[in-house]
Amino acid sequence: MSAHQWFVSDDPETESELDEAERAFVTVLRGRARGWRVAPAASWVGRPEDDSSLVACAGVGDGELGWPLRVGVHLRGSTVRGDRLVHQNFYWPVQPPSALALDAGGTPEVLAALAADWFERVLRMPVVRHEWWHEGRCYAYRCLFVGDGDGWCDGYRESFAPPGWRDRQRDGGARDVGTRDAGNGIHSAALGRPDRVVTLRSAPH
Repeated sequence: MSAHQWFVSDDPETESELDEAERAFVTVLRGRARGWRVAPAASWVGRPEDDSSLVACAGVGDGELGWPLRVGVHLRGSTVRGDRLVHQNFYWPVQPPSALALDAGGTPEVLAALAADWFERVLRMPVVRHEWWHEGRCYAYRCLFVGDGDGWCDGYRESFAPPGWRDRQRDGGARDVGTRDAGNGIHSAALGRPDRVVTLRSAPH
């Protein structure tokens, strides 16, 4: 059983403004989370700027500059949609939907149970960051679930890259699947094997 506090409201007003269905959803989700056997993670509930839905989010590893990579679910009326969240705007799911996507309808209690099972499954998946280095500096990276060739987010610093890197990116890009959240669009097929693999989240024992 987890003593970690899951899905705390990001603002006191969020909690006080929950309607009856949202409150039922959050109550069941938090209750189910207490039984998870996963490593703790940052998690919260909040709303996007347009107040169009209630969003429950969880971090699954450190991204660029320490910002966590995120997954989340949107509750709108009697439907819930879950997926990876866009790295630059973490309240919105990636497009097109990834293989992780959850899309379901039902009562708030049913949706919360489905969301809880989905979160637990995702939080048990190990996450890594592939890094490419040149002359002692990381010039490109990509974050992904272990065994998943579809990158989550990526970035590069061209001034740190080896000579000819831009040409190899252009020539090799067509063979690469790219990233689900476009990021800066590196093409790892053209980079070859990463020089370093950093574990951002380990699978539970």
